[in-house]
Amino acid sequence: MVEIREKDTKSISGIPMVLVLLVLVAAGLYQIAIGIGDDALILIIAGFAFVALAATLLAGLYTVAPNQSAVLSLFGKYVGTVDEQGLRWNNIFYTKKKVSKRVRNFESGKLKVNELDGSPIEIAAIVVWEVSDSAEAVFNVDNYESFVQIQSEAAIRAMATSYPYDQHEDGQISLRSHPDEISERLRVEIQDRLAKAGIHVIESRISHLAYSPEIAGAMLQRQQAGAIIAARKKIVEGAVGMVEDALAELKSKNIIDLDAERRATMVSNLLVVLCSDKATQPVVNTGSLY
Repeated sequence: MVEIREKDTKSISGIPMVLVLLVLVAAGLYQIAIGIGDDALILIIAGFAFVALAATLLAGLYTVAPNQSAVLSLFGKYVGTVDEQGLRWNNIFYTKKKVSKRVRNFESGKLKVNELDGSPIEIAAIVVWEVSDSAEAVFNVDNYESFVQIQSEAAIRAMATSYPYDQHEDGQISLRSHPDEISERLRVEIQDRLAKAGIHVIESRISHLAYSPEIAGAMLQRQQAGAIIAARKKIVEGAVGMVEDALAELKSKNIIDLDAERRATMVSNLLVVLCSDKATQPVVNTGSLY
């Protein structure tokens, strides 16, 4: 495939050309009027020729709006791109295709894919983009707007399969826990796919992320179980530290001196008190301590 890149081309301001056209039309009408009055066929023909010339030159006029460009081609061959705003004029045989360079965005539909761990999820994203090379957008792809949408959805699918939905270990990037990193990765993924179409991806961001309905309940229970386990682990770690501190403090101040069996009983009671999520009535050894 022959890749075409944008190049600037010159154009003539349309205002002077409008004045020229008005002069030609006025001159033609004047010649026709004189020719009819004098019964001079040559003047009538000349008048119609002036009017026909004006009508022909009129085909070269076109307008370029702000943040818009006109891609010019001559019998299928790319000539150049005009970015100058306002009324312009070029060769009447040039084909002029307008391309908007305004910032645009679209939101993909909810795509159902399997994330890295194989769980089905629903994901959607918003993509903000603009045309950076109008010649590439027109000539390198058939329909650049459709191309942007299809390739963006393909990039979203590819990105979603590369990361887990939830973070399973410290430092791991996941779809839910690292939105900024995922958004940047998605932007790069889409940009790589759209580079040949003259498209610049400004931003991409996930707008919807959830487990598929058929497993949402089970995954929620797993998340809750994981949260409970993590919380219990923290509670136990804290309780063990508090028991160690309590026993060390009792020993250092010679408050009590426990043998191995009573020490174990004391530790058990303290852990029950500290780790239980309900009010407890610990059984404390009140027998002889010495």
